[in-house]
Amino acid sequence: MEPIKDNLYKIRHSLAHVMAQAILEIRPNAKLAFGPAIDNGCYYDFDFDQAISSEDFQDIEKRMRKIINQKQVFEASKKTLAEAVNYLDHLNENYKVEYCQELGARGETEIGFYTNGSFTDMCAGPHVEHTGQIPHDCFAIDTIAGAYWRGSEKNKQLTRIYCLVFNTKAELKDYLAKRELAKQRDHRKLGKEMEYFMISDQVGQGLPLWLPNGNVIKESLEVFAKETEARNGYKRVTTPVIAKEELFYTSGHLPYYASDMYPPMELEGESKYYLKPMNCPMHHQIYSHRPRSYRELPLRLAEYAPVYRYESSGSLSGLLRVRSICQNDAHIYCAVDQLKAELIKTFQMTIDYYKKFRFDQITFRYSTHNPEKKEKFVDNPEMWAFTEKVVKEVIDDLGVDYILGEGEAAFYGPKIDFQAKSVLGREESIGTTQLDFAQPINFDLTYTGEDGAEHRPFIVHRAPLGSHERVVAFLIEHFGGAFPTWMSPVQVKIVPVNASCAEYAAKLAEELQQEMVRVDVDYSDNSFNKKVREAIMSKTPNILIIGNKEVEENQVTWKKYVSQKEQETISFPEFQQRLQAAITGRLMDNFVDVKV
Repeated sequence: MEPIKDNLYKIRHSLAHVMAQAILEIRPNAKLAFGPAIDNGCYYDFDFDQAISSEDFQDIEKRMRKIINQKQVFEASKKTLAEAVNYLDHLNENYKVEYCQELGARGETEIGFYTNGSFTDMCAGPHVEHTGQIPHDCFAIDTIAGAYWRGSEKNKQLTRIYCLVFNTKAELKDYLAKRELAKQRDHRKLGKEMEYFMISDQVGQGLPLWLPNGNVIKESLEVFAKETEARNGYKRVTTPVIAKEELFYTSGHLPYYASDMYPPMELEGESKYYLKPMNCPMHHQIYSHRPRSYRELPLRLAEYAPVYRYESSGSLSGLLRVRSICQNDAHIYCAVDQLKAELIKTFQMTIDYYKKFRFDQITFRYSTHNPEKKEKFVDNPEMWAFTEKVVKEVIDDLGVDYILGEGEAAFYGPKIDFQAKSVLGREESIGTTQLDFAQPINFDLTYTGEDGAEHRPFIVHRAPLGSHERVVAFLIEHFGGAFPTWMSPVQVKIVPVNASCAEYAAKLAEELQQEMVRVDVDYSDNSFNKKVREAIMSKTPNILIIGNKEVEENQVTWKKYVSQKEQETISFPEFQQRLQAAITGRLMDNFVDVKV
């Protein structure tokens, strides 16, 4: 989407020109490529005859501030296509010439330019009025990277210089602090350090292996979701991971979704089989295995099941983008007069999950179809109009703000994606709800109405917790690995002060294990202080310190990760009671609210 041309955009765009101007002062033979504003600043691509490095950053920034202080006016002008090509060719700006000619091939007859001081660049704007309107301390040269011209490996590799740009020095400082915290909390980094998951080259890219610690988190999330769904009238089903191609032709995944599916398995004398990219076609088979009555609706079928999608290798990223996905999936078959109520219930379930995990903000993204792209969407204008109207009315009734994603609907109906922000300010799409009018037609799904006639149901596809992989990745970074007791791989760490306390520690561990508490005892020869330090480093939510006094009085000294400087000595039965309350109540007892 085109960026909003607000004042910050103008500052960022203007600074791209200022940065290029400053760099040309120290590398006058450099050739210019593209220099756009981006969501955290700007960049410019150069073809250098003499390499540039981070050692030059200070000099570049100094020259940029000098240009800012000169209050150079940004003057717009236009040239005919021929004039523009001749002008840029005279400057030996071959990259600009190529792009200028491409614009001409698209039908452009005039090319825009902006001049500030001695610097002129082919540009459509907009900019600030003069460089003096750019705060001199709101930016910082960030990094150098390689970038192929026009993004193609067939072209020459250029040098891209990034610059961070914000409204004020305080905003820049805040961004840098959040980014540093994000590096420390990166789920790939913590996934390795805390042994949550791994990716094996021998297994394949994008196919994560859950290690014991990560599996606890994943299963805790799944149990929570299953209990929530049971309370909301869902019925659980289980389906295979492969199916005949005919099923996916009926559903519409072939051909609409074929590019995201694994290639077929071909067996002699048999139909082709595909790994399923979604559960819905199989759930539709379960719905249609016998006649249905209106009394059974809404019928909510739920399944936590693996699906497989062939994401491009370049898009794979830890657990956020994978090829093996375990979805928090369900399909709600309902009558037309039940649609709004079911949509509202699924929206509320999603919001409740996010509030539970203390996500700061929730953004709704409402996606509609593009009627001009008939190859991407089912061709049924009447049903598109109706279903998009229903979803829009529900959003309006809820009174929530939303972003419109035109042309981003599922091929079978409109959808709402739920995007959440972590404590780091990072936003990810976590859950989704989709309204499907096409597959009930494709699979000839019906129910007998109160009037005795056959009617066509609608289907609500919903995954409020999306996939295990993406949600766990988000939670790892959101919590920084410090999971609440109910989700923590180790819920209690027992630290005996000395060897004479080990027997009592083992007795307590046995009692906790019988209560299905995940407990670990540090029997190592490490010093007491090192044991406590390692327990804290492991981010275990509850640490029990056992000394001679605790042994004598059947007590424990309880230290929590969330408040490391505090501890209390209580009876072991009281600790058990309070621990179980935290687990059964799924309290967010280990949440460290990070404000940067």
